[in-house]
Amino acid sequence: MKVVERLQQKYGDLYADDNVMLSATHTHSGPAGFSMYLLYDLNSWGFIQAHFDAIVDGIFKAIVRAHDRVEDAQVLFNRGQLDDSNINRSPTSYLRNPEAERQKYDWNTDHEMNLLRINSASGAEVGMINWFGVHGTSMNSSNHLISGDNKGYASYLFEQLKNGKGVLPGKGSFIAAFGSTNEGDMSPNTKGPSCPDGSPCDDAHSTCQGRAQGCTAKGPGADMFQSTEKIGHNQYMKAVELYGTAAEELSAGDIDYRFAFVDFNTLEVDAAFTSTGKNEKTCRPALGYSFAAGTTDGPGDFTFTQNDTSTNPFWKFVSGFVAVPTAEQVACQAPKPILLDVGDTKPSPWAPNVMPIQIFKLGKLYLLAVPGEFTTMSGRRLKDAVRKTLLDNGAPADIKVVIAGLSNSYCHYVTTFEEFQHQRYEGASTLYGPHELAGFMQEFSRLAKAMATGQAVERGPSPADLSKLKLWDFQPPVILDTPPFFKSFGTVDLQPSAHYTPGQTVQVVFWGANPRNDYMTETGYLTVERLNPTTNQWEVQYDDGSWETKMTWQRDGISSSKIHIDFLITFDVAPGTWRITHSGFYKVPILGVKPYHGVSNTFEITATQNPFYMSYF
Repeated sequence: MKVVERLQQKYGDLYADDNVMLSATHTHSGPAGFSMYLLYDLNSWGFIQAHFDAIVDGIFKAIVRAHDRVEDAQVLFNRGQLDDSNINRSPTSYLRNPEAERQKYDWNTDHEMNLLRINSASGAEVGMINWFGVHGTSMNSSNHLISGDNKGYASYLFEQLKNGKGVLPGKGSFIAAFGSTNEGDMSPNTKGPSCPDGSPCDDAHSTCQGRAQGCTAKGPGADMFQSTEKIGHNQYMKAVELYGTAAEELSAGDIDYRFAFVDFNTLEVDAAFTSTGKNEKTCRPALGYSFAAGTTDGPGDFTFTQNDTSTNPFWKFVSGFVAVPTAEQVACQAPKPILLDVGDTKPSPWAPNVMPIQIFKLGKLYLLAVPGEFTTMSGRRLKDAVRKTLLDNGAPADIKVVIAGLSNSYCHYVTTFEEFQHQRYEGASTLYGPHELAGFMQEFSRLAKAMATGQAVERGPSPADLSKLKLWDFQPPVILDTPPFFKSFGTVDLQPSAHYTPGQTVQVVFWGANPRNDYMTETGYLTVERLNPTTNQWEVQYDDGSWETKMTWQRDGISSSKIHIDFLITFDVAPGTWRITHSGFYKVPILGVKPYHGVSNTFEITATQNPFYMSYF
């Protein structure tokens, strides 16, 4: 909403909700507190205006830069199969779907990657976007670093391939986007769940000795960083293959779109779309007990478990302070035991009730922008429903229907009616009740029919603009930054060693300030630089967007900060003289924030005898 507002301030009516699709790649390791709906801001102690503004500003600038580069282009489509990169984290829920339906598919997750290659009219390579279903949870819940997770790593590798290894992340002309699809129940932790002693978890509830906390899934690597690399590398390699062989050109000029807002509070759903064969309706948003149990990618707290369809007197009493569900709401959401009636909270709802739905058409490709995390089978049903509608209304047999997940808004999860009955995490997080998927199938089919027949669609009710309300924010602001006595901001507390070889990690610690003082967008908190022996000038080789670097903030005392910077020397790093720098802003009461900068001692990197690039692969 705010991105479109800013676009319209600059371009008038050229851009609107109808023709702007914002789709997240998805990571569990990003900044939080930007939703305005409290449900999604609880773990950040409320809404953080600075986070929201930075994200809106970044998206706006990206669209402006794309607009300024608009030219005729050739778009090529390709698709292929990627194995060993996801598993179903709720397999017992998946088994609740009809056997005849399950037999149509080889796996209980989708293994299909769909890819677009974009060339300029002159033949220059401009970009690539693909969609593959896997969660951004290779980095587990113990991680405190901002990360794009496996899809971010895949994008990093692909852009290095096309822009050159010397081009910093986000600075090259070629853009590689690794998008999400219906990844709701698809985990990257391919070794599957187990208990701390290595024994298997209880399948139905994902517990160890009756508790969810011990049942965690493991990725293919020795730690979460290697697992991120492995799953990201798999996607990267498949994308390189599909990109290189993409040959099916999407028809020039055959572009269309449809958009509508839908109120899911009490949406009436026709029997043609429901699993009961009856006319049904959706419910006011609510979360079940198993929501609090978490998943095997990140278990929850207390005694909550997955596949829980019973209430608990204590938690019923506690949740009553949030909102007390009516008898009608309890019946509507059954068999979900309501833990949080998030649609009836005061003074404003904790979760949205109006959802955007959208279809983009590029030639024979129909891209469905879904505002949530559809499970494997719910995504398949949605695509089948839209495909049938299009075919029934004259579309050719070889159309391609692809889901662009986590687009334009967020309604949590969407399961099938049968999966909802099992009430694992995904079912408990399906906000609008057991017929939510049927509602999405009906409404997307409505858009598809309008598109196929050249009809307009009603816009529907606009969502509430919560920016006009006073939003919860319990995150204390930065009050003051001070260095220790006899130190200054940017002073190095731990200098690097004098010599390193590939495979080692350089560690430097600076006395700095709270990173929240300035997010350093389009600049950065750190650089790793090499002295050019020819020009005698320092050249930036890596920054805080590089996979090879890590930056950790540590509070020291009351108002001092240490900035830890790690630089992993890979085997393709050029030998020579190197250094690490750190930049930031410190806060002074009344005077505001002031910049500072620090530089480490130089260190030498010498060549290795191993001529091969060594990595996890």
